[in-house]
Amino acid sequence: MNELRALEPRRPAAADESDIPSVPFSIEAEQQLLGALLTNNDVFDSITRLIRAEHFYDPVHRRIFELCSERIVRNALASPVTIKAFMEHDAGLKELGGPAYLARLAGAAVSSYAARDYARMIREFALRRELIALGQEISARAATVAIDDDAEDQIKTAEQTLYKLGEQGVAERGFQSFLQAVTGAVETANAAYQRGGKLSGISTGLIDLDAKLGGLNKSDLLILAGRPSMGKTSLATNIAFNVAKAHRMGDLPDGSRGTVDGGVVGFFSLEMSAEQLAARILSEAAEVPSELIRRGELSEEEFRRFVEAAHALQNCPLYIDDTPALPINQLAARARKLKRTMGLDLLIVDYLQLLRAASAKDSRVNEVSEITQGLKAIAKELNIPVIALSQLSRQVESREDKRPQLSDLRESGSIEQDADIVMFVFREEYYREREKPSDHDLDKMADWQKLMEQVHGKAEVIIGKQRHGPIGSVELSFEGRFTRFGNLERHHVQQWG
Repeated sequence: MNELRALEPRRPAAADESDIPSVPFSIEAEQQLLGALLTNNDVFDSITRLIRAEHFYDPVHRRIFELCSERIVRNALASPVTIKAFMEHDAGLKELGGPAYLARLAGAAVSSYAARDYARMIREFALRRELIALGQEISARAATVAIDDDAEDQIKTAEQTLYKLGEQGVAERGFQSFLQAVTGAVETANAAYQRGGKLSGISTGLIDLDAKLGGLNKSDLLILAGRPSMGKTSLATNIAFNVAKAHRMGDLPDGSRGTVDGGVVGFFSLEMSAEQLAARILSEAAEVPSELIRRGELSEEEFRRFVEAAHALQNCPLYIDDTPALPINQLAARARKLKRTMGLDLLIVDYLQLLRAASAKDSRVNEVSEITQGLKAIAKELNIPVIALSQLSRQVESREDKRPQLSDLRESGSIEQDADIVMFVFREEYYREREKPSDHDLDKMADWQKLMEQVHGKAEVIIGKQRHGPIGSVELSFEGRFTRFGNLERHHVQQWG
């Protein structure tokens, strides 16, 4: 180790030498990590998710790590001998004693078991340096007054940069090797396998819908559409409640701590107030009719159940933002902040036609296109499923068969194109109720009553598009009194094993 310190790489030149001590770094940790890697290439598997070449403070160490990574990914040996061939004429390495420095790195490495600790330390110092640089950039930009660069824009830009820094650049990963992509695909399949072959994503709490979708999967944009009174807000609220209620933290396969069941839910309610949305959820949980809650006509027993449900659910990780007419860029900034501060596993937007584009557009179609692209970008950046509710055009009502189709989506071009999944809520009971014949026409009344028995308390979720799975229809139960969707009574125990 003393030999290494004698050959300690010089620090990158700074404009003011007095500033150097304030910049956090650890040359010794970098040397130990590189030495462990050159001695035992298996170390790479345990640190590859923690650290990247740009995290190294010394530029020579950065280049050594890049070469080691490239060779190991190609299943080639990375050792002092093999790396020497690529760095023999490296000016920085020559200053440190040439190729002999590589051998001394390997020889002075204490052990490989501590490699992850060294990697965490290097990454920690790198993030601190980036925070310092970001602070300086924010300060310099704020001091420069420009007409087209107001303070609010600067805050949003800084917040976005800070979030990406905290997420280790997830949103801007650039190109990745097929090996990395394959590893991610295997991990997703393993998550489904560990659940007994059931789900790869978050459970909606609705068994048949989960079976069709495989759960709510990360980075997917799901459109949930329907005509008024079909219950699209109710279904979204039910899913939000089911996911938040099931939330549980635990140890993840990579050793970190995170959500292992259910999830933290963010709900942008652009139409209803937070109180109205909460009343819907409590109506379902307490089994108290929602109209009685609105009118205040609760019995003592119903009010007791309502209050008990409120106490039981007060710590449920469901966060509601009821700001109306939000621009898509502000919605993205608030979602980032929620994930950074409280965590975020599912985002729901009710509904996308009430969002605004970040800037004025020449047509509504272009505005909706920016909104749907923005929602998909949020899903990918935050690596979460996003459910956006959408209205349908009136042309549904003019058809004999009222079941929605993709062409019924308003501004359907961009919505259908950007969505990974498009689902429609349909309740035939709603339409059949309005076809009630005259009481004097006994034959028609008998037929109508028979039909009503078949459709009563039932709903359909029609999957019109699914990028990674089949389309089709899923039947659910619907209790209008509690605005609650549920599972139809079937032998689900056998289905799920």
